[in-house]
Amino acid sequence: MNPPEMIVTIVLICVIGSIVRAKLGLPQRRACGRRRDEEEGDPRPSAALAASEAENAELRSELRALKARVATLERIATDSSTALDREIEALRDRA
Repeated sequence: MNPPEMIVTIVLICVIGSIVRAKLGLPQRRACGRRRDEEEGDPRPSAALAASEAENAELRSELRALKARVATLERIATDSSTALDREIEALRDRA
């Protein structure tokens, strides 16, 4: 393969790779290997970052709720049976 053919082949590989990355929704990379939204001087977070932060907040609140439920179950499991009976009756009275 002569040098011009090699250059054309390399350019085609890069173009096809960029097209595949765009179709898959992967972030574009610059020549130095950083993503475009990681560049210094770009104060805007990317849309994907904002979406993941929103998802993280939702998951954190769900985790807090689950921890509270586990703490309640642990307290019920370790309490004496009379205290458990009183608590069950109190819950029935509320309903």
